[in-house]
Amino acid sequence: MDGICTLASDPVYDQLVALLNSIEAIVGSQMPVCVYPYNDNTTKIAAEIARRPNVQLYDNLESIQRWDQFAQKAWDSHLTAHQRWRQIGSSGYHRFGTHRRYCAFDAPFDRFLYMDADTLLMSPVEFILAKLQDNDCVVYDFQHKDLTHVYNIDSPKLTELFPPERLKTKIFCSGFYASKQGLFDQERRNWLIEQLEAGDAEVLYSMAPDQTLLNYMMMRPNLSIYNFALELPQAQRTGCCVTSAHFQEKDHILYDKGNRLTYMHYIGVSSQLIAKVCAGENIDFPYRDLFLHYRYLHEPNKKPKFTTKPKPYNQPPSLTQRLLKKLKSS
Repeated sequence: MDGICTLASDPVYDQLVALLNSIEAIVGSQMPVCVYPYNDNTTKIAAEIARRPNVQLYDNLESIQRWDQFAQKAWDSHLTAHQRWRQIGSSGYHRFGTHRRYCAFDAPFDRFLYMDADTLLMSPVEFILAKLQDNDCVVYDFQHKDLTHVYNIDSPKLTELFPPERLKTKIFCSGFYASKQGLFDQERRNWLIEQLEAGDAEVLYSMAPDQTLLNYMMMRPNLSIYNFALELPQAQRTGCCVTSAHFQEKDHILYDKGNRLTYMHYIGVSSQLIAKVCAGENIDFPYRDLFLHYRYLHEPNKKPKFTTKPKPYNQPPSLTQRLLKKLKSS
């Protein structure tokens, strides 16, 4: 069985609703969807999921605990990760729970498309899943242009493990990828931890824990990765990020120079900001109307009505904020 999955907890409620509505609008309400819990804070999203017959909240505690332990062992093998996390005020494991997206390798779908909660589906997904016939992982993004958010580029071991050409073409964003159940059984997970404990861990980039680990999991055993952003003809490729200002909207679908986007990733637009906007605060961000369309697809009367001048979402810090920051650092 094929399906789409995501990762969520109550703080991303509005984003999850928008994503689920976009999936329904683009591929229909029969598409199975599985939501993996980021943590135990799931009261609101559980109620939303219960209203949708095609959506389930993953509750296999054995599977969740297994991946929790895997992530803990992986990061305990890293010499500086915990120190770095303490420096930024992150206790325990940084962004612990993001790795629970790996539960998709256990269940419930034979083939799955994982989408971050801060994405919207813009196109049918058959062409993505079809490529799993000959590949272990299928992606569509431009992360290959920025290695620094995937691996520790200061590690001498990085190019020992992976030839430069693979580092240029096989890395990917963990916010949108398709793969298959069963790729990471206990034997392969144990082998990966052994390699990390033997010294591989130094190549991991600790500030993007799920992304770096997922790339390592795919690349270290030399699993096959197919990226549409590299394989499609130049004239057919589309972007996917909210930072691209040139997309055109028609009938609530985005197009890039005439080509329909596969998905839109609202990367950098925080869940706190989204919650404020949905509560009526007039903060502008790129493609806001599109997001609000899908967020309130089934309850348009609840869509916020803005009457004041919008504030930009990435406005520079005020003089007071700058002074406070300077005082803290002095």
